[in-house]
Amino acid sequence: MTSTIGNNNSNNLLQEDIERLVSAKGDEIKRLKAEGIDKIALAPHVEELLALKARLATPAGASNNSEKSIEDTSSKKNKSNENANKKPISAEDESPEILKQTRLEKVKLMREAGVEPYEYAYSPTTTAAQLKKVYEGRLQDGEEDINSEEVVAGRILTKRLFGKLAFFTLQDESGKIQLQLEKNRLGDASFKDLKAWADAGDIIGVKGSIRRTDKGELSVYAKEWKMLTKAALPLPDKWHGLVDIKKRYSMRHLDMIVNPEVRSVFRARARITSALRRQLDSLDFLEIETPVLHAQPGGAEAKPFETFHNSMDMNLTLRIATELHLKRLIVGGFNRVYEVGRIFRNEGISTRHNPEFTSVELYQAFADYNDMMNLCESIVCSCAEAAVGSDTSSLVFPYGNHTISLQRPWRRVSMVDIVKEYMPSFDFDPNNWSNPGFLHSAKDAASAAGVPKIDTMSTVGEVLNACFEELCEPHLIQPTFVIDYPVEVSPLAKPHRSKPGFVERFELFAVGREMANSFSELTDPVEQRERFEAQAAKKAAGDEEACGVDEEFLQALEQGMPPTGGLGIGIDRLVMLLTNSPSIKDVIAFPLLKTDPY
Repeated sequence: MTSTIGNNNSNNLLQEDIERLVSAKGDEIKRLKAEGIDKIALAPHVEELLALKARLATPAGASNNSEKSIEDTSSKKNKSNENANKKPISAEDESPEILKQTRLEKVKLMREAGVEPYEYAYSPTTTAAQLKKVYEGRLQDGEEDINSEEVVAGRILTKRLFGKLAFFTLQDESGKIQLQLEKNRLGDASFKDLKAWADAGDIIGVKGSIRRTDKGELSVYAKEWKMLTKAALPLPDKWHGLVDIKKRYSMRHLDMIVNPEVRSVFRARARITSALRRQLDSLDFLEIETPVLHAQPGGAEAKPFETFHNSMDMNLTLRIATELHLKRLIVGGFNRVYEVGRIFRNEGISTRHNPEFTSVELYQAFADYNDMMNLCESIVCSCAEAAVGSDTSSLVFPYGNHTISLQRPWRRVSMVDIVKEYMPSFDFDPNNWSNPGFLHSAKDAASAAGVPKIDTMSTVGEVLNACFEELCEPHLIQPTFVIDYPVEVSPLAKPHRSKPGFVERFELFAVGREMANSFSELTDPVEQRERFEAQAAKKAAGDEEACGVDEEFLQALEQGMPPTGGLGIGIDRLVMLLTNSPSIKDVIAFPLLKTDPY
């Protein structure tokens, strides 16, 4: 529908309302000049001021045939009017509140003219990306497809006004397209309304044919325009794409508007999670949701968030893993289950840690950690193809200064062997662990290698794990399965079938960080109780990350759980890897941030 704001309605508006708009726009221009705005960026603001002054100068019922002379007269009077109304630039002018008030005045004027500035619905027929695809290689410079009629909708990013001609850049979800808007084509009233009321940041709808301008820019050659949503706040003028990191995260909606690549990350994330679910569903895994509120935290070593249920008079925690409930489903008779869910851990924040994050945990009856390694490779490669493309080139991609290759098979190396590579002066040979004095020797060697907090460790397995995390993990750039962990750091994994003191566990590492974790799951309820009790003793001694004894899970295990392989993958870190994102906050739409005091 064409804008219905015509001369008859517009000229009946109160003169003082238009005067207020003129004054506010003049103040805005002064502020922008004081801030050093360049002439090109200032031009749309000046054109808008001239359009408002032209309306102010037009008496009720006057003809619009002499618009050029009115604009010329207004232009000549510009200096004298500005001098007469000059106000000192105050500190308040630096606030966006002035800009917001100007735009809200326009909302008021539109409604008084009988036009709704916040429409209920609109029906675009195409998108910017579709138009560019359809007209690729078509239309010579200056040529119009006179048989076309398209309707587009989106947000105005930029405006360029040239008297009776205007060019807007419109952005929709798919990309950007230029709008060519002419007074002779839209009509006098509609074009005047466009110049007076449309600002950068507004959402508008446009109907028109498709034309390539004389300079070769594909454009919607507008016949009609309609205000869909009047933005009360402007887009950032001087932030050059909103580069302040904290503002980007706290004002993610604005970040997505001015930095289109941000939206592409979240599109990729959606494709990744969809591909993961499709693959697991195709393998007969069943997704079942498990509780977020737990009476006993478990399934990981992590400090939980605590809460309280009023009506049940219960202390509860937010889940730190989905593991134990999913295993109970295996006990209950489901052979393949998984859950993509939010996890909450009351721990530190870094570029790779966020208090709430997303993981997928899956469990398969009658499988072990070898099966899980194969499945993990397959899942990650499928997700890479979904994020980047379906050909083999999607398995080789940049991350920071590195080139990552997911081409299979990936390296598989035991923790003992990889620590030997980075700490050649000492051998954690499992055959020597029971020898008197070996623990002392291992701690001395680790301290000499610069591994911190060795004095707090009481077993060789803990020292080995600390050496791996400090000396090896940061160097694992290409995807690597580190297998066979000490039993002390793996309370839920099955003992290794041939290596005493170790469990059948692997972690996947890439770009120096953990990506996935897997066990041949412990199914012996007696041994599981012993490990829970050892964890509970650590918790009683002050370890906030140790878990307690989960009697409900033990009861389920006593009922009998089949041999089971389990796998957990951090979705956020996987998305970071596949989208070349340096921080976990870059792949979480609304990451938790510390609130600034007011």
